[in-house]
Amino acid sequence: MTGIVIAIDGPAGTGKSTVAREVARRMRLAYFDTGATYRVGTLWCLREGVDLGNQDDVAAMVATMNVELILNPSNPAIVLEGEDVSRLIRSDTVALQVSKVATNLEARRILGQWQRDVIESERVGGYSEGRGVVAEGRDITTIIAPDADVRVLMTADEEVRVARRAGEGADVATVREAVLGRDRQDATVVEFHTAADGVVTVDTTDLTIDEAVRAVLTLAERVS
Repeated sequence: MTGIVIAIDGPAGTGKSTVAREVARRMRLAYFDTGATYRVGTLWCLREGVDLGNQDDVAAMVATMNVELILNPSNPAIVLEGEDVSRLIRSDTVALQVSKVATNLEARRILGQWQRDVIESERVGGYSEGRGVVAEGRDITTIIAPDADVRVLMTADEEVRVARRAGEGADVATVREAVLGRDRQDATVVEFHTAADGVVTVDTTDLTIDEAVRAVLTLAERVS
């Protein structure tokens, strides 16, 4: 027997990260934010002085960075070269630049294979001891884990998404550009607004976090 894989994708501000973490916590699964791989790649390139417009150099850098993923849903972390950079990868500086890495097709291929390897390792062992993983990201239900046991596209009204992110204490104008700007840019390389065949849409516009979590748990119960 192998563990369950729950894949959640969708645009920024839909609540997918919060929901994915809570589902993983309740089911005692690993939690994997695949978007963090692009963010840490961006941070690494910025620190090393790599021109994010040079696609070959960016791809080479993300292929060689030394990163440890902590997949505990209660305390997930990203460790770069021995340093916990979990907060730094959420900075405005990274948020406004990350699409340059995420839309780099070679970097995306390299990071995508890493993501698949992490998911597979959690199906048979890893943090979850083989119970499985909740993985979330913009292409997780279609490109990275199209055979996941549960596939969910999480959506929400655009203004609600911006308001949620702005409510976290950030500047509204910066949030709008980071959220909607990245959506526009990333949409050039991956579809995350429309559910693919077999993917269940969960609109969180009028849902509480607990209601969204219960919706995903119900889907998981059907395949367990």
